[in-house]
Amino acid sequence: MHDHTPDLLAEDIRDSVRTLTLLNGKAHPLSSAMIAALHAALTRASADPATRVLVIAAPGHIFCAGHDLKEIARHRADPDQGRAFLTGLFDACAAMMLALARFPKPTIAMVNGIATAAGLQMVASCDLRFVSDRATFCLPGVVNGGFCTTPAVGVSRAISRGAVMELALSGEAMGADWALRTGLATRVMHPDALADATQAFAATLATRNPGPIAAGKAALDAHLGLTLEDAYALATPVMVSHFMDEGRLAREAARLY
Repeated sequence: MHDHTPDLLAEDIRDSVRTLTLLNGKAHPLSSAMIAALHAALTRASADPATRVLVIAAPGHIFCAGHDLKEIARHRADPDQGRAFLTGLFDACAAMMLALARFPKPTIAMVNGIATAAGLQMVASCDLRFVSDRATFCLPGVVNGGFCTTPAVGVSRAISRGAVMELALSGEAMGADWALRTGLATRVMHPDALADATQAFAATLATRNPGPIAAGKAALDAHLGLTLEDAYALATPVMVSHFMDEGRLAREAARLY
């Protein structure tokens, strides 16, 4: 167990699965300090060869309520009404979300409650989302006189534009059935089964060859924005590299002999 910021984030590794657990209060808001702690943890985990899979979890009925509105409110008294603080906050958040989205190892969000605004952005930035049937998902900016613009960047990479707009224009909380139907949720299960099922899946995934997974994830991100022709041109040499990977060659030799 690593408690670099015990009031914000706990880290645990088991069976090559590193779990980051949000701890800051009941709503686990993405304050400036929380964003920094998450980014630092992602940097450590990315460089740690013992970490094969990353899980992000949170206790209680709120997974993450998004940005810390009380922290933002305090900076409304600044001479610029908080513009400089907000710019730094959202820049730091975008950098952390990018580190999560581009993480070289598989990532799983384990959601057993409410994921709202930037909290939903973080969930959507993971490769897989294992959720309980009591989980809900919300982009509520429109209700508060705004729009969840930066959260929608992450969410729109996981689900269709129409589904994102339903979240962003209604501001309503959507349930696990909606999330499964739109592709936001990868798997839905009973709350009592969630932790064990997520760990079991992650532990099995952790036994897979990490080199091709990292290269494959990067290639997938790169080719999604390309034409079909350019996508195959990019993916084919990466596919060849998978067959030349030392770990794969060793496994094939072990089967032969």
